[in-house]
Amino acid sequence: MSTSFSVNRRAFLGSAAALGAASLALPAWSQQIDPATGAPVATGPAPQHNISSFRGQDWRPHFENLTNGAILCDLTSRAVHFWAEDGTTYRVYPSSIPVSNDLVRTGRTEIIKKVDGPSWAPTPAMRERNPEWPEFVPPGPDNPMGTHALWLTWQYYRIHGTHDTRKIGRKSSNGCIGLYNEHVAELYAMTKIGTQVLVM
Repeated sequence: MSTSFSVNRRAFLGSAAALGAASLALPAWSQQIDPATGAPVATGPAPQHNISSFRGQDWRPHFENLTNGAILCDLTSRAVHFWAEDGTTYRVYPSSIPVSNDLVRTGRTEIIKKVDGPSWAPTPAMRERNPEWPEFVPPGPDNPMGTHALWLTWQYYRIHGTHDTRKIGRKSSNGCIGLYNEHVAELYAMTKIGTQVLVM
């Protein structure tokens, strides 16, 4: 009995070590280039973040009122918070954020347009950095803006979905705030034109 256990345990440990070594030998698999940003995207476990950002937050430190509802995009915790105008609905979602500080824009804005099934076109700066990118991508499963998009008052800045779920929780966008498609669909349904937005 003890011999059988010893052999099985050795075999198990040997297999585990072999699998660990094999996974270390696959750096190309774990680092791919995101076609929408040109930045490396890790496909391993999502990074750990401040879990307190995903607990209920109070809107009062960030907004004077909830007129038209309010969205807080917290770049530090990579979370998007939503409060309904009547104060009864609160949601929090994990998000992607800009890949570098020069693409980050912070401050107060609002939703000025809502699109179900957005198309996508790279900005002039994105085309300059990546001339091989397409000039236009129609709505559909490969669209970098996902299923829904919320336009902000800042040119080229959106809160939108993504077809690439590896981006969520990471620095992976060209300036926009990305959400899982199911989350942006829910947020889209709850927001209205004029919803307040604070990016910080």
